[in-house]
Amino acid sequence: MLRVLLGEPPRENSGLLGEAMDNMARLAALLRKEMKNHEDQDHEYRKLEIWTRGLISSLDELEQSLFAAAFFRRSVVTTNMDDMPVMEQGEYARYVYFYKNGFIRVFSLLDKLGTVLNTLYDLNTSKVKAHFSYFTVLRQFHSIKVHTGLAEQLDKIKDSYRNPLQNLRKRRNSEIHYMNAEMQDDLWQLHKGLNDKVQLEDLDGHLDDLKQGLDMVCKSLSLAFSYSIEQWNKDINRI
Repeated sequence: MLRVLLGEPPRENSGLLGEAMDNMARLAALLRKEMKNHEDQDHEYRKLEIWTRGLISSLDELEQSLFAAAFFRRSVVTTNMDDMPVMEQGEYARYVYFYKNGFIRVFSLLDKLGTVLNTLYDLNTSKVKAHFSYFTVLRQFHSIKVHTGLAEQLDKIKDSYRNPLQNLRKRRNSEIHYMNAEMQDDLWQLHKGLNDKVQLEDLDGHLDDLKQGLDMVCKSLSLAFSYSIEQWNKDINRI
């Protein structure tokens, strides 16, 4: 959608993104088939199908946010806010909007994946923590000793992206709980030199963190759903 608005050709799903999308679509198809062939009196299959389709949409929106942020970043060439022309300030504001949207969606999407895994494998994570995160769900796999092979592989993906995830989490927390993430950068610079011009944050470094966050999400989704399809086909732990 955003590519069309920005005059770019539509995206063709490929690579990590395409693999994740395909695996989620395959599980959604299995759920629809199950609903067609058997009664779904407790609506569990329908709920999981809706959640899976929601994850597909969320992943699409995350990728589009990264694309749009990178698109507007190209128009930002001035290195500090004081000297930035008005038109360029608008481009910078649009970059910030989509960048923020992206890093917030990284953790939102992971938590949604955690909810799906919690339901698929009867983890009862809410008994440990009422409002649990994806990372709590990973710990719950180990705690109750079920599907630890899946959990270990998901842990490896998470650990391989430790640094960019930490960077994104800090900015997410600043944005949600304290102040605008880019304003915190500005305050830090003012603290270092009250008479200096405020330099822009590392836009390319932040975009790289977001790109790695997207890759981590894609790998986690692809693994979780391919594993769930395999379990489904083996008729193990079917809901």
